Amino acid sequence: MSFDHGGRKGVPHFMQTTDDIVSVSFDRFPAAKGAATHISAFASALGEQFERVHLLTVEPLLDAPQWSAKGVIHQPLRVDGGTLFERVISFQTRMWHWWRHRFGALGTRPRFAHFRSIFEGFPIARDKAQFCDRIIYEVNALPSIELKYHYPNVADDRELLAKLREQERVCLEAADRIIVVSEVTRRHLLSRGVDDSKIELIRNGVDLGLFAYHEARDWSSSPPSAEYPIRLLYSGTMSGWQGVAHAIDALALLNRDVPVKLTLVGPARPRQRKFLTELAWRLGVSDHLHWQDAVDQPQLAALHAAHDVVLSPLTRCDRNCDQGCCPLKVLEALSCGTPLVASDLEVVRELCRNDEHALLVKPNSGKSIKDAVLRLVASPGLAQTLSLAGRRHVEQHFDWRRSQAALCDLYRRAATDVRMRDRVYDSGLE
Repeated sequence: MSFDHGGRKGVPHFMQTTDDIVSVSFDRFPAAKGAATHISAFASALGEQFERVHLLTVEPLLDAPQWSAKGVIHQPLRVDGGTLFERVISFQTRMWHWWRHRFGALGTRPRFAHFRSIFEGFPIARDKAQFCDRIIYEVNALPSIELKYHYPNVADDRELLAKLREQERVCLEAADRIIVVSEVTRRHLLSRGVDDSKIELIRNGVDLGLFAYHEARDWSSSPPSAEYPIRLLYSGTMSGWQGVAHAIDALALLNRDVPVKLTLVGPARPRQRKFLTELAWRLGVSDHLHWQDAVDQPQLAALHAAHDVVLSPLTRCDRNCDQGCCPLKVLEALSCGTPLVASDLEVVRELCRNDEHALLVKPNSGKSIKDAVLRLVASPGLAQTLSLAGRRHVEQHFDWRRSQAALCDLYRRAATDVRMRDRVYDSGLE
């Protein structure tokens, strides 16, 4: 992006700041995935509060649901290329052309640019004065940590990882506010020298109306049987850090003692599906495993109501323990009242407490998952106690409206900072 320079402190003197917010995400949207849920919640809140929001995303698939929100103009961008980095360059190029058409011709720039990763954010951070007044960087994933789980071949490419880390540094330094979803992420950014005063914790939320409460299965009156087996549910990607292999291991161990079925819901790359399918075959539980493609939020809520236990078997790895995350599946299970068995990791403990809202088990252990499920079945009233307490917990702490209100408050404070700076400029004191 290139404008003629000539203003003070490197800012083109003819570029007037507008009240627009441009939110950019290198994600398909709308889509049946957690990232899309987050994008929708945040964009809707900003549109409702500030009215002039432009949402730039990767264009959705043809069968994606329609989406609209008050005050938001959604601009999906076509992305071409056979590799990740070809698609990134394609997205960045179309983003630049859109920005130039929308703002450059008028000699203006938006007050805020909001991005979720370096893939869309690096060009903005590198040339901040030409793109926007203030940057909000929402750190959901750091490619220098997470990319190897999607593309294993990059794990040993030190040059690439160094470049990714440098782009992360540029984005972190240019950001005026940095949103994190967990305290684990905050600590990681502090270890990289980020100023704590820039970091704001805004966790994920859940739509309490959509993920409505239903009573947990009463195992004393409805014990596992061939006709009514234990119905386990996992939803999300099939990436290695999710621990789906341990869920299948638990399925095989449970199957020795009780009738059981496991439903896997979510997108899977061909190699991931092949690995998990072969694992189930080797363990002799192929007939007990049901695959389902990613579904929209209402369908996912219905699946929760139709299952007895939700699994969140996150592994102990740098993605979960260093980078951090805020797993939506945990909050959605608690909201629905479906008893939850999850890995005992800090990112999970930030959302719920063991033996009060969920059963937290040793990570990377199918046996620990199996033992927790059998405990639910064998302990009268435990499922109902966890179910009710989990629902109350999300009602009190994790309604999306809380997260949306925190986001809008962040923007109001950041906008006040901009106006104070402008008054200093105008008074000639700078």
